[in-house]
Amino acid sequence: MPKFSVVIAVFNKEKYIADTLKSVLAQTFTDFEVVILNDGSTDKSEAEILKFKDPRIRYFSKENSGASAARNFTIQEAKSEYIALMDADDYWYHFYLEEQNRLLTEFPEESVFATATEIKRNGKIFKNSYSIKTIENDAVVVDYFEASQLDSVLLSISTVLKKEVFENAGWYNPKIKSGEDTDLYVRIGLKYKVVFSPKVCATYLVRENSLFKSIKNLDEKANFEAYEVYEEENPALKKFLDLNRYSLCILAKVEGNKDAFQKNYKKISPRNISKKQRFLLQQNKTVLKYMLRTKNGLEKLGLRLGTFK
Repeated sequence: MPKFSVVIAVFNKEKYIADTLKSVLAQTFTDFEVVILNDGSTDKSEAEILKFKDPRIRYFSKENSGASAARNFTIQEAKSEYIALMDADDYWYHFYLEEQNRLLTEFPEESVFATATEIKRNGKIFKNSYSIKTIENDAVVVDYFEASQLDSVLLSISTVLKKEVFENAGWYNPKIKSGEDTDLYVRIGLKYKVVFSPKVCATYLVRENSLFKSIKNLDEKANFEAYEVYEEENPALKKFLDLNRYSLCILAKVEGNKDAFQKNYKKISPRNISKKQRFLLQQNKTVLKYMLRTKNGLEKLGLRLGTFK
């Protein structure tokens, strides 16, 4: 049995999947399998995948079922106890699995492991920021909500979980079309601590049109209502959810969805968002759209990138 099962769900990623697979197969830690699903792609994703003849790759193909169902399928097919999440358009540095194996060895009683990440946008690379203090190369055990009030310490390219975590915290929710990963991380954070390495081991790409796709179909996004019952006794969760609600408010205003804006706005505690964010919530649709289209629009609006992945 391999030490890791790398799980990848692919839908129309012909331009990216080859580089993603190359980064996986180039790992210095080699005891792993790759479970990859072509989730009904209509482009040449399948042809790109089939170019790889590595015996560690187990390939599946079926009709499109959506990101959540596709991810659940790959996890259920995995042979290993440890599931390494991976998106079909991002990449790992060659030492990623080696670092994850170090975390597993140093913290054998834990179940959720993650490394720091960086963003590549318009050819430039930005390191993510986290709401915890870390020392270079020293792993720490953190509360997910306390650590993720800037950028999330769990991402779908930098997280390894014991397979039993999905049995205990639940699987990806197929009803959620956007933000299904963050919804899962909230459930994980309610049950588990996270072993986090500040070493940057993975990079995800932000493409020009990804943000504007995110402002459509707001009703299909994760709204976190199921977790409101835990907020009163968990201030870190409350702040984490308020920051996500802030993002939903901005998107609702850009979309012109007044009901969604008010629904989320009334739940936000002003103390949990910055003065700049409170100011931006008062701006009109035209101003916000202009800011979103600027080079650093995401940073200017203080939007959580986890909302869009």
